[in-house]
Amino acid sequence: MTWCNTPRDRASPLQAETAPRQAQRTPRRKTANIARRRQYVAAYALSMPFMVTFILMVAVPLGYAGYLSLFKKQLIGGISFVGMDNYARALTDPSFLSGVGRMALFLVIQVPVMLGLSLLFALILDSGMLRLQKFIRLGVFLPYAIPSVIATLMWGYLYGKDFGPFAQLAKSLGLPAPDFLAGGNVLFSIMNIVTWGFVGYNMIVMYAALRSIPAELYEAARVDGASEWRVAWSIKIPAIKGALLLTTIFSVIGSFQLFNEPNLLRVIAPAAIGQDYTPNMYAFQLSFVNQDANYAAAIAFLLGIVIMAVSYGVQLTANRKEKAS
Repeated sequence: MTWCNTPRDRASPLQAETAPRQAQRTPRRKTANIARRRQYVAAYALSMPFMVTFILMVAVPLGYAGYLSLFKKQLIGGISFVGMDNYARALTDPSFLSGVGRMALFLVIQVPVMLGLSLLFALILDSGMLRLQKFIRLGVFLPYAIPSVIATLMWGYLYGKDFGPFAQLAKSLGLPAPDFLAGGNVLFSIMNIVTWGFVGYNMIVMYAALRSIPAELYEAARVDGASEWRVAWSIKIPAIKGALLLTTIFSVIGSFQLFNEPNLLRVIAPAAIGQDYTPNMYAFQLSFVNQDANYAAAIAFLLGIVIMAVSYGVQLTANRKEKAS
């Protein structure tokens, strides 16, 4: 018995051509899906150490500190839940408020000076007009490689009123020895130490951003008769706004976290630097000396909120200026 090929049984030429293509696409899709899954697995595997470290070293301590800040240790009754009382107490604590105000003054004066010097050095190095650029770049960056403890001890010796070289020079000239660690001068002395240590780091960030700008922009501006100052102001600085914003936010965070410099200088200037000179020093004093970890945790959380608010304000202001321009 023979079967006749009806129109339904016959394969059209188009179907005959597309069938092998579909057969080829199916293995390719499977291969692509397998490769994509392998990429996801590799990505998760590579990021897992960071995630575990972040959770154990940052998230868990923050959660525990937040938990501690809601309690209070009393002589009678032991540890009791007080809710937001520690935060309310901190908002009226003159030691905490004076420390935050002092760091705000530090931020307003020191950060613009430091970033201005960093930008100046970066522009000078990027201009290519200096000789021994690598040596100069290393010299500006070198103070950042010195630990803050060693840098503070070094500057503490230089600031010494009785034994420092500035005091010895003034005495040899018959002048009174300058007191860099007096109550009205110590904040500016700390500003000098921090500026000396971090100008190089910020300079490297800005210099790297400048090196990524296409050289054609400079050549076109010079052809139009623009001077080096005009090129720097109109092309270079606007092109590295991202780097400027990044260094500003990092500097804001570092300003409110100031601890090593005033804590070490307090040994030779106890009358000018108290135990509550900065919020971090105050929290350290409360936690490890006064054994009041609950109130210290509230202080630390409020300081974090202040840092986030100021950093967000800086970023919001920069974004508004960029949109306006």
